[in-house]
Amino acid sequence: MAKALADIRSLARAHTETCIRALASIVVKSENDNARVAAINSLLDRGWGKAAQTHTDGDGGPIQIVLRQVIDVVEHSKPVVIDITPDRDS
Repeated sequence: MAKALADIRSLARAHTETCIRALASIVVKSENDNARVAAINSLLDRGWGKAAQTHTDGDGGPIQIVLRQVIDVVEHSKPVVIDITPDRDS
């Protein structure tokens, strides 16, 4: 990491407490709902981390990945299909 980047991070981190207090003040005092929501999200993300994102198919079920490979063994024979479907328990 470049020295300038480290210096900038250090300078920004020096204001952490002031910034957290300002965000908390917006949460409590602001009459603008958008500002309040942004401040709330910012505080929660910093305190608890961003919420995990789940990935589902269109019906809300888990996404399944199916890997298929078709191999022509002999020019005139039927192709061999290899279907690898992961266990649901994994």
